[in-house]
Amino acid sequence: MRPADQATTGVPRMKAALRDQYGPPDVVRVRDVPRPEPEAGEVLVRVHATTVSRTDCAALSGTPFIFRFFVGFPRPRPVTGSDFAGEVASVGTGVTRFRPGDRVWGFRDNGASSHAQFLIFPADGPIAPMPAGVPYDLAGASLEGPHYAINFINKVQLSAGQRVLVNGATGGIGSALVQLLKRHGVHVTAVCSGRYADRIAALGADRVIDYASVDFTQEDTQYDFVFDAVGKSTFGRCRRILGSRGVYISSELGPWGQNLLFALVTPLGQGRKVVFPVPVNVNATLSLMSTLLETGAFTPLIDRRYSIDDVRAAFAYVATGQKIGNVLLTLD
Repeated sequence: MRPADQATTGVPRMKAALRDQYGPPDVVRVRDVPRPEPEAGEVLVRVHATTVSRTDCAALSGTPFIFRFFVGFPRPRPVTGSDFAGEVASVGTGVTRFRPGDRVWGFRDNGASSHAQFLIFPADGPIAPMPAGVPYDLAGASLEGPHYAINFINKVQLSAGQRVLVNGATGGIGSALVQLLKRHGVHVTAVCSGRYADRIAALGADRVIDYASVDFTQEDTQYDFVFDAVGKSTFGRCRRILGSRGVYISSELGPWGQNLLFALVTPLGQGRKVVFPVPVNVNATLSLMSTLLETGAFTPLIDRRYSIDDVRAAFAYVATGQKIGNVLLTLD
């Protein structure tokens, strides 16, 4: 059935990216399905912009396996997507926080079913009014990466003048980290491909290292913190560039889940340690990012834009690990 058939059936339709199993991008199909209706305490959001991220790729493939217990076990939730920027189409009974026409944005890392023209979301969940004057695409690109970046930063005590290295500075998390760290007055060294050095320097990095020509783990410079925003290094490799009480944080579990173990063991000593950035409090992220976007203090890095019909291509591109910043999915 096509959207045009609504006139004859009376049932509103929408496009959505669906899958019925874990796997590669090929398991995703764009379907024409009935538009959901909000129940008590829910809002129906017309999605204008969302992203396809590393988080979405992990939810799509179901790796690491433990992730399946959060995004659907034994079968995944059918609609992919974890963040959104859009407008309220209708509300369920009892909802007073929002009304139709409100511009809203939200994020849920265990799945928001946002790769669809409409989604249902709890009105008391991690959803908030969008920052005033900010376009949907910029708002949509300022959720997933910044949320994880904020949860790197809030796990440590930063002081002006400290030295921080960000590995993977062109990613969604890394590019957000560079900007958010500069708010604390620290010296930021960014590691990324040399072809993007100018773009990362423009975000505020004090120094940019081209990983293709320099092994940052073999330099003599020491850092108070090493933030591995792409998970391609290890505590062992970075240990020599950490100060005597330096902290290593990675966005990934590390080989054999070592970062979880090190996060439990290393704080028992007085030397270098590992901290694992468990992401919490999405509402705090929404509040902070709203302020930063409204004041022009944050600019999301955007790589490519895809339509909902090309969502498989978007997943395939993100899965290559070559994206910079954010890959947007537009639904207008």
